[in-house]
Amino acid sequence: MRKNMFSFAYITTIQFFLILSFSTLSSSTSSNATSIYEVLFNHGLPMGIFPKGVNEFNVGEDGKFWVHLDQACNAKFENELHYDRNVSGSLSYGKIDALTGLEAQDLFLWFPVMSIRVDVPSSGLIYFDVGAAYKQFSLSLFETPPECVAVRTDDDSKGQSGRLRYKLDQEPSGRDVL
Repeated sequence: MRKNMFSFAYITTIQFFLILSFSTLSSSTSSNATSIYEVLFNHGLPMGIFPKGVNEFNVGEDGKFWVHLDQACNAKFENELHYDRNVSGSLSYGKIDALTGLEAQDLFLWFPVMSIRVDVPSSGLIYFDVGAAYKQFSLSLFETPPECVAVRTDDDSKGQSGRLRYKLDQEPSGRDVL
């Protein structure tokens, strides 16, 4: 009888740990299934930092993340933002550092956005670090994900103009003398 009770207790303990393991596994799976917009919100950042339609993303335990868009696009706020197909960085509460794949336009020039931060949400301000300066925007501009208009990337146009320039350089100019 004692042996049967021991076996029953042992099996019950194993079942308990299996159930606990599955519930932990399912909760981590469901946290991976959240949208990038929810991740931003949970980190004290506005959901409108990224445009509508982001379906593919990853956020590591160390805060490093990547977001994949179907195509490069531009979104209009006070200024225009350009999103490459792949945007990545390091996420912490109220801040995104080491940002790549995002540019802001100011006075017809494009500047890479290196970080984004919200110091105090009640201030109503968000700051974009573009290297030489911080661009300050109203936080309300980023409350909801914006529509993003598809654009051809600079890499495509640079590649074409480079090929065109190479072709022109290779053609005889008519001034060559034999």
